[in-house]
Amino acid sequence: MASGSSPEKTAGSPFLPPRWFIRAAWKVHRALYRWSGGRFGLRAARPGRYGLARLTTIGRRSGFERSVMIGYYEDGKNIVTMAMNGWGAPEPAWWLNLQAEPNAKLETVDGQIKVTGRAAEGEERERLWERWREIDEGLDGYAGRRPTETAVVVLAPSQNLS
Repeated sequence: MASGSSPEKTAGSPFLPPRWFIRAAWKVHRALYRWSGGRFGLRAARPGRYGLARLTTIGRRSGFERSVMIGYYEDGKNIVTMAMNGWGAPEPAWWLNLQAEPNAKLETVDGQIKVTGRAAEGEERERLWERWREIDEGLDGYAGRRPTETAVVVLAPSQNLS
């Protein structure tokens, strides 16, 4: 819907709240994390459920640290997430930042690590996409709302931060 004030829904795709609601939810999540001193807002990934982590990238234009809450699951040592912007058309700023400077910090319930980000490609992307599908059965419907392919982002640990 052009105005963005009504829930977006296309034939065969799952319900998606209005854009203003999604943006408000992100702000509340970040605020909850910040106000609680990091006690609330993170959760570990489990089979069939994604975890929540805090990713800190370097702004591609500002050069300042920028933090965002992301959903993830673990694939061996790597963390896997989706470069989606509430399933809206634009690429998320954190993904654009990560493409400009792949080194970032990731905080999970287990602590903070340095990571290097990249897009999964080919067979690896297909395998990781399938894993997301197991967690989120509406994945293809949500992704179908975007005009471009949603990047599957692999965050490889480079070292622990203490």
